[in-house]
Amino acid sequence: MTEIRNIFCVGRNYALHAKELNNVVPESPMFFFKPTHAVAPADGRTVVLPGDQGAVHYETEWVIHIGRRYARGLSADELIDGMALGVDFTLRDVQSVLKEKGYPWLAAKGFLNSAVLTPFTGFQGIKTCNQTNFSLEINGVQVQNGNIDQMIFDTQALLDFCGTHYGLDKGDILFTGTPAGVGSVSEGDAFTLKWGSEIMGSFTASLTAREN
Repeated sequence: MTEIRNIFCVGRNYALHAKELNNVVPESPMFFFKPTHAVAPADGRTVVLPGDQGAVHYETEWVIHIGRRYARGLSADELIDGMALGVDFTLRDVQSVLKEKGYPWLAAKGFLNSAVLTPFTGFQGIKTCNQTNFSLEINGVQVQNGNIDQMIFDTQALLDFCGTHYGLDKGDILFTGTPAGVGSVSEGDAFTLKWGSEIMGSFTASLTAREN
């Protein structure tokens, strides 16, 4: 099993996604965090999500795994040792309330199973990865399709910002942002995550009321 330490996530890193949610495009990378308890594998299982807190939105992302401690001057190809696809689940109604109050996003972004991940595979290098699209299909219909070349802040910029301000070391992972096409999850939705034409992982969503 791939070691996961810190989970860094980047918000609003695709211009069309920021536009679809009426958000201002940031002038520097905007990071938030998820606890490791948020991780759930996309291995065909049923993933239980909150069903009593308003809309649950899916956000498909390219996820990178760090293989060594960050030091200024190291390239993305030197720092990354694995890649996966992930779904950053968001309680959108909860997040809207938190934004209005100026509160942190943990309740909207860090709940159990909010970070679904395919297995990590060998990193192919930035130039190669730029040539392949990633996508999400729900119930056999493609709902998101993007390429890391479309990111506002590229991979190197994300690594340098995160490494300088927060630190990066072996085992840390970065969710690098989602392209346009996010939407609400429905009970029983079947998710398929693809890198090009290759299926990286799949799962089924179950919306369940939380136990108090």
